[in-house]
Amino acid sequence: MSTATLTSARPGQVLADLVPASRVRDAALVLGGAALTGLAAQIAVPVPGSPVPVTGQTFAALLVGTTLGARRGFASLAVYALVGMAGVPWFAEGKSGMGMPSFGYVLGMLLASVVVGALARRGADRSAWRTAGTMLLGSAVIYAVGVPYLALATGMSASAAIAAGLTPFLVGDALKAALAMGLLPTAWKLVDKR
Repeated sequence: MSTATLTSARPGQVLADLVPASRVRDAALVLGGAALTGLAAQIAVPVPGSPVPVTGQTFAALLVGTTLGARRGFASLAVYALVGMAGVPWFAEGKSGMGMPSFGYVLGMLLASVVVGALARRGADRSAWRTAGTMLLGSAVIYAVGVPYLALATGMSASAAIAAGLTPFLVGDALKAALAMGLLPTAWKLVDKR
């Protein structure tokens, strides 16, 4: 019998807690979450009139925070941010460094991973509607840091930064929340059926 079998779900757990605990597990989850976010950032579609593209990066960051929990989620996004700042071209559109106008969104993802991870630990990822609320709150945290950073980095007014760095992304965020509404509660239902 393998010691790598999943444990059963209990209140106060996130999905990653179902894998038997070890430092190796935690390191693999943190590095895997950073890599997933870096890969998802490469799915990038330019938005006319905005220096910020539509990416899979925010969805991955919120998913990482929710599935790993606040501590590991933050660590994962910190690895992602630090490696990108060090020059690995895995931010959106293959960019790296802190000088890009969209770097504030990366910083927002760090905070959002803590928020959604803490909510997931309280069961916010176990039903469709609570998952949607968690994802939308996480997105709001990302924007709360990203949009002001965009304004400062580009010299845009607040209204111009909102028009370029928030408004074009709302429909996509709703779709990402809908996708999470299906994925996370379904994962918990599969665990509960075991």
